[in-house]
Amino acid sequence: MRPADYLNRREFFSRTAAGLGSIALGQLLARDAATDPLLPRRPHGPAQAKSVIFLFMSGAPSQLDLLDPKPGMQRFHDEPMPASIVEGLKDDLIRGSARVMASPRKFQPYGRSGIEFSELLPNLGTCADDLCVIRSLRTDNANHTPAQFLLNTGSIVAGRPSIGSWVLYGLGSESRNLPGFVVMLSTSDNKGVEGGATNWSNGFMPSHFRGVTFRNQGDAVLHLSNPKGVTAEMQRARLDLIRDLNGERAAVTGDPEIASRVAAYELAFRMQTAAPELLDFSNESPQTLEMYGVGKEPTHTFGSNCLLARRMVERGVRFIQLYHSSWDDHNNLHKNLNRHCAITDQPAAALIRDLKRRGLLDSTLVVWGGEFGRTPMYEVRRGKSPGSEGRDHHAEAFSVILAGAGVRGGHVIGRTDDFGYHVVEQPYHVHDLQATILDRLGLDHTRLTYPFQGRQFRLTDVHGNVIRAALA
Repeated sequence: MRPADYLNRREFFSRTAAGLGSIALGQLLARDAATDPLLPRRPHGPAQAKSVIFLFMSGAPSQLDLLDPKPGMQRFHDEPMPASIVEGLKDDLIRGSARVMASPRKFQPYGRSGIEFSELLPNLGTCADDLCVIRSLRTDNANHTPAQFLLNTGSIVAGRPSIGSWVLYGLGSESRNLPGFVVMLSTSDNKGVEGGATNWSNGFMPSHFRGVTFRNQGDAVLHLSNPKGVTAEMQRARLDLIRDLNGERAAVTGDPEIASRVAAYELAFRMQTAAPELLDFSNESPQTLEMYGVGKEPTHTFGSNCLLARRMVERGVRFIQLYHSSWDDHNNLHKNLNRHCAITDQPAAALIRDLKRRGLLDSTLVVWGGEFGRTPMYEVRRGKSPGSEGRDHHAEAFSVILAGAGVRGGHVIGRTDDFGYHVVEQPYHVHDLQATILDRLGLDHTRLTYPFQGRQFRLTDVHGNVIRAALA
């Protein structure tokens, strides 16, 4: 090489500036990824949905009284269950003494599609042409806690990541100032969710994928506000010191939970400004508040949660789950259904209509349903305790509703027998529902895996197929 070919200092920096800039940018991005593991990521393929709102009716609504009409049962009311329906069952009580409990609820068709809804769901009925009702879902367990775990985490055993955690793991979050996975709770009878917080746990994933429980008044998250005398500047300086100390520790140990802790601190700091604004409904019109039932009973709490869900979608929150408990009506079924539906029907329909009018329904998947269904026979015999009849748990057939994100509106999928006991057309499993939710977000459920204890885990385990019939 000739001396003239050597670069002097000035020429070196002139010719390599872009390269040095790329190196510096790479270091900055690496630092961001280490301190914020929820940065948005690309899906596996085309995505219809950016967000999911799951209206989880904890305790299992009675599909026979709400979504799956069986008028033919009326002529068998209070008669023994036909042998053709219950043959082969291991439950001697059902085979020997179970009696038919026909629903007293009136059903009517709604919209151009003519989907039938119960008189208890008149508001959701008005959304019929935007809804896909799946009447042929089944699950593996007829006990609340394991069935809720199965639907939410893919396993009846506690300790697996929830579906919201899987979504955050696969896609990250588009919200910089709010959690990417939010859970809100309401109740008809002061009962909590049977499976508890395990339903929105991060399982064996890092803790930054866990669902964050929000309240709809006061501090959205308990202890979010600074104590008296602590300013934002003081809090910022404290967090900077903690971040630096944690960074030094992470460099030594490589523990991913340290990055989760740093991300949680930073998110909490940003939430101190964002959360109060989120809960401030003052810029919502009176018509919107009335539509959701905010400010009146019995719809205020669930209506506020539904309105917050819409506002979260607008702010980039990825997965929002509203639990309303408890639909576990072993007795006083009809009285309790009146109360549950009076609380939830108007707000749920308002959410769908509001998302649609704001152009958000196309990019938001809304799911309505519980962990299993209810039986077509009495649990408490009429005459023994008049008016106190209920339905037992039923894993073999139940109904869910989907809306938005390319779902085929105005459509019913699947059919059960004349008593609603067995699925006879288009059977689907909860793993199929999970695969469909992920598909709407552009995630392939067979490719979304996480390494743990020597194997690759996934939400649907080794099962599941997308319910193509539900898609437009």
